[in-house]
Amino acid sequence: MDKNLAILVTFTKVMKYLFFLLLNLSFTANAQLILTERARAAVIDEILNERFETLLPKLMDRTGIDMWVLISREYNEDPVLKNMLPATWLNARRRTIILFYRNIKKGTIDKLAVARYNFGDNIISAWDKDKQPNQWLRLMELIAERNPEKIGLNYSDNFNITDGLDHTDYKEFMSYLPKKFKERVVSAQPLATAWIETRTEREMAIYSHLVNITHGIIAEAFSEKVITPGITTTTDVEWWMRDKVTQLGLETWFHPSVDIQRSNEVMGDHLYAFSNRPEENIILPGDLVHCDFGITYLRLNTDCQELVYVLKPFEIEPPEFLIDALNKGNRLQDLLTSNFKEGDSGNTILKNTLDQAKSEGLRPSVYTHPLGSYGHSSGPTIGMWDAQDGVPVNGDYPLHRNTVYAIELNTTVYIEAWQRDIRVMLEEAGFYGKDGFRYVSGRQTKLLTIPRTKNHLSE
Repeated sequence: MDKNLAILVTFTKVMKYLFFLLLNLSFTANAQLILTERARAAVIDEILNERFETLLPKLMDRTGIDMWVLISREYNEDPVLKNMLPATWLNARRRTIILFYRNIKKGTIDKLAVARYNFGDNIISAWDKDKQPNQWLRLMELIAERNPEKIGLNYSDNFNITDGLDHTDYKEFMSYLPKKFKERVVSAQPLATAWIETRTEREMAIYSHLVNITHGIIAEAFSEKVITPGITTTTDVEWWMRDKVTQLGLETWFHPSVDIQRSNEVMGDHLYAFSNRPEENIILPGDLVHCDFGITYLRLNTDCQELVYVLKPFEIEPPEFLIDALNKGNRLQDLLTSNFKEGDSGNTILKNTLDQAKSEGLRPSVYTHPLGSYGHSSGPTIGMWDAQDGVPVNGDYPLHRNTVYAIELNTTVYIEAWQRDIRVMLEEAGFYGKDGFRYVSGRQTKLLTIPRTKNHLSE
């Protein structure tokens, strides 16, 4: 071996060592990005304190509800109250009653727990059982002392997350409430929805981290590390994703789904696409594989759908017809998000989007939903896969700033080479704020491939 060749070989070995060293370091760094339970608790309580102190007064002023009463019993929590629990409270305790009172003239907000315990560090107990043995009577004393104009309770005919007050507690509350206050009781749905849907600046900084984790898990699942064409099944990938989430110390709010579209199959209906996929479907070269996946972390949720193409022998990139199909899906995303305007209803946004998409020759379906404190969260519904003419009530709810959505949709594309239609199904977290719409952390604009050949995300 001559001297130059020896130097080259040595250099190659060193570079390979450095590569694997950096790779291992990157894995270590990524693992460290997932906080310990103790660190998570600190972040959750800090965010709650900020929301109670700075966000809640604004929302109460906006909705015109000066008193908000939330009532829950252990293991039967109101979804809104559960979102307010201190990090070390995994459930309500006994009967937990929270009272918020907003005095606009004084610029103050009272945060009181009519409970035997302080509600974490943010809400202090206002009930001494030795002085007033009856919890309901103590609540009535607090109400009478403040004399609110409107008393909001969490009940709603149409918004499920804001309908958390159970029948028993409602009857008890109304039976103790003095007559002069009964006519002041209103549904707290506008306030409860606003609390659930509105994100703070710090939450949005964290949200980018969540979406990056989600993208990373999908990228790994849709790679040769997990998928061996001809052997690996769609069910294998689904359970790999579940295991990965568990290994990272996270949760998923729904079971992942993985499905295949290929040249020798007829496209099923929407029920097939959403819930009746065959299990143990072996992934093969030439398949277009799709996943639906989301995680829960720091009381926020993600919801993402991406596509991967399994390269055939000698292919170095996906066929042009699939690249073009994804472009059509991206175009539908652009049309939808360009219609995000403050005050417009979900139904207005839906109609404008579908009209524009059809005028461009697309075959669209839009079923975008609020995302955040819950996966299918509170806020305006922008279509449902089986309600493309609009959604009564929930679709009439207006778009507000500082809210997050799962931009979920598909466009049907006829593939001449396959002699069939396919659906380009996409979903990505998007934020609407004072500067308009943006994706929380990019979106898929290029098909993933197995084996991997290029980056698939863009801003």
